[in-house]
Amino acid sequence: MEKVKKVILIVDDSAIIIDRLIAMLQEIVSRHLVLTCNSYQEAIKAINEKDPDVAVLDINLPDGNGIGLLRFIKKYKPTVPVIMFTNQSTDFYRQLCLREGAAFFIDKSSGFDSLSDIIASFLQ
Repeated sequence: MEKVKKVILIVDDSAIIIDRLIAMLQEIVSRHLVLTCNSYQEAIKAINEKDPDVAVLDINLPDGNGIGLLRFIKKYKPTVPVIMFTNQSTDFYRQLCLREGAAFFIDKSSGFDSLSDIIASFLQ
């Protein structure tokens, strides 16, 4: 019997970042469904329609921000782990996101390589 595929939601407005993440997550991608969104509104629709099992959110989006998405997920899908993945890695944003319920807060410039293992840990 085949395991049910889980849904990984990646929200980032940079096509380069999304492509790099998909390449890095190749092993996971082969066993699960990866949805990508590049805007706040697109992400809200995906969250409501696809019921993700884990979400990776950037803070800066063209029509909103990842902190708003984090709050939305924690209000309507509180069991979904959220990984904030951003260049806005100040202590202010780190503390805010963790306080709002993010499971992890990762700086894109220094934590890129850890993301695959973190996502995989939520899919077990």
